[in-house]
Amino acid sequence: MGLLRLLVLAVLASEPRVAGGAETVGNSSEGLLEFYIGKFRYFKLNRPSPEDAILRHISSNASFLIFQIHSQYQNTTISFSKETELGEGNTDMTNTLLHNTSGTGTDRGLVFILRPEQSMCTWHLETLDAEPVQNVAIPLTYSERDPVPGGCNLEFDLDIDPNIYLEYNFFETTIKFAPANLGYARGTNPLPCDIGTGRDSRWRLLYDVYQYFLPENDLTQEGLLKHLQRMAEVPQVKASAIKVVTLTANDRTSVSFSSLRGQGVIYNVIVRDPLLNTSAAYVPAHTYACSFEAKEGNCSSLRRVSTKVFFTLFALLGLFICFFGHRFWKTELFFIGFIFMGFFFYILITRLTLLTYDVRLILTAVAGSVGGILLVAAWWRFGILLFCMLCVGLVLGFLISSVTFFTPLGNLKIFQDDGVFWVTFSCVAVLIPVVFMGCLRILNILTCGFIGSYSVVLASDSYLYTSLSYITLNVLKRALNVDFHRAFTNVPFQTNDFIILAVWGMLAVSGITLQIRRERGRPFFPPHPYKLWKRERERRVTNVLDPSYHIPPLRERLCGQLTQIKELFRKEQPAGERTPLLL
Repeated sequence: MGLLRLLVLAVLASEPRVAGGAETVGNSSEGLLEFYIGKFRYFKLNRPSPEDAILRHISSNASFLIFQIHSQYQNTTISFSKETELGEGNTDMTNTLLHNTSGTGTDRGLVFILRPEQSMCTWHLETLDAEPVQNVAIPLTYSERDPVPGGCNLEFDLDIDPNIYLEYNFFETTIKFAPANLGYARGTNPLPCDIGTGRDSRWRLLYDVYQYFLPENDLTQEGLLKHLQRMAEVPQVKASAIKVVTLTANDRTSVSFSSLRGQGVIYNVIVRDPLLNTSAAYVPAHTYACSFEAKEGNCSSLRRVSTKVFFTLFALLGLFICFFGHRFWKTELFFIGFIFMGFFFYILITRLTLLTYDVRLILTAVAGSVGGILLVAAWWRFGILLFCMLCVGLVLGFLISSVTFFTPLGNLKIFQDDGVFWVTFSCVAVLIPVVFMGCLRILNILTCGFIGSYSVVLASDSYLYTSLSYITLNVLKRALNVDFHRAFTNVPFQTNDFIILAVWGMLAVSGITLQIRRERGRPFFPPHPYKLWKRERERRVTNVLDPSYHIPPLRERLCGQLTQIKELFRKEQPAGERTPLLL
C-alpha cells in the first residue's frame, strides 16, 4: 500500500502545475482522501501520518477552485504538493514544504488555477501538533466571471492568497486580507493588478465584510465546525451572517472589531464585481479572543476570582440602592462616589502603570471607597444638594450615553473620530441632570433604579457571559486604548441576553415604583446633617432640663471608662484590721 501511494504521488508530481493545481492520471486514488465539489468532509490528521487528498470530476466551466480546511485551535498545514528531497550526506528522503506554496493555521485555504481540460487536483495535508486534529474541509469552484480572492496579493506569502489573517488582543480583533483580481478563463493570463484604475480593472471590485456569532458559552469543537459550514459559500454567508461594512478597492483591506473574550466569532469577506454581478468568498476565519492552550486565563477559565468577588459585592450594594437608595441617602452617595472615583482611577493606573489586573482591581476598590466617603463627607459638612445631584445625574447620564453608543449608532463612521465621540458622549451625559434639574427626587430615584439594577448585570457577566456588560465595557476600552476608535462594537444578542435584559428591566421598574410610592408625602431630601448636629449641640448646652445636659463631656467619660478598666486589673487588698491595737 505504501509503495503504491508513493508511485501515485510521483506520477502526480511529474505533471506540470499552474499555481499549484495538479492533475491525476487514471483511477489511482487509492490511499488518498477524496473530496467532492461543495461537500464538507470531516477527518482527523495525525502527526506521524500526513494525508494526501484528491478532487476529481471538476467541471469544465470552472476557472479556479478554493480548497479550505478548518480546525478549532490546532494548526494544520495545507500545500499544493509534498516536495521530496535528499538529505545532505545521506540518501534519506525528507519532506519539505515550500514557503510560498503552503499555509499553516486553523483556517487556511489555497487557490488552484485550473488548466484547460484539467479535471483533477491533489494537495497535501499535515499537522505538527502532538495530538490528533479534527478538521473539516471543502473544495469550491468558481467560473471565469467570478473575481479571484487574493489575486492581487502583495503582502502575504502565497502568490494568490484567499485567506483572512486575524490578530487579537484584549481590546480589539483585526482582520486583514489581500485584494482580489478580476476573473479570467483557463489558459489565459490574469489581468495586471496595478495598471489602470478604470472600470475594466480590479478597482471596480467591492468587499463586503461579514460577522457571524457562535452561540454564547459554546466552546465546543463540534459547534464551531458545524457553524463554519454556514460561512464558506456566498449564499450561506449572506443568509446567516451580519454585513458590517463594505470596502472599496481604495480602502485598506483591514477591519477592526471589539474583542469578545470567550465568545466565538467567524469572519468572512465576499468580493463582488458590480459590473458582472458576480461574487466569491474568501476563506472564513474564527476566533474566541482567547487561548485554549494557555495555563492561566484560557478560554475555559476567563472569569477570575477577584472579578467575581468585586462585582458580587458591588451588585449586593447596587441591589440595596435599587430599592432603598433614596431613603438611605448617605449610602446612595457612597455608591455614587465609589463609581465616580473607581472608574477614573482604574483608567489612570491602567494607562500609567504596568500593575497586574488583580492589583489594579484592589486599588480601584480602595480608591472607590475613598471617593464614596469623600462625597458623603462633603454632603454632611456642606449640604450642597445641587452638587450631589449633579454627581448622581452624571452617573445616570453616563449609563444612558453608553446605551446610546451601544446601538448601531455607535458604529457610524463619524464617531470613529475620538473628538466627535467624546464631545457627543459628554453632551448626552450632561443633558440628563440638566433635563431633570426641576425634579431632583425623580432624578435620584431613576438613578437608583437603573444604576443599582445594572450592577446585577455586571455581576452576572462574572459568572455567565452576557453582551449587556459591553454597554459600559466598550466605553472603558475606548478610554484605555488609543486604537479602539476604529473598532466596530457589534455584539451577539441571544437567549442569555434576553433573560438578563428582562431581569434588569424588572429590577429597575420594581425599584423605581417602590421608591416613588414609599416616598409619596415625605420630604424630598433629608436636611443638612451638619446644621442638625450643630443645632442639637446648642440645644443641649442651653437646655438645663434636657437629660443630655447633665451628661459629662466626652473627655471625662473616656477617663471614667479607663479608670474602670484599670480597676479590673488592680490586685485585691487582704480583708481585716490593718492598724495596730491601742494599749
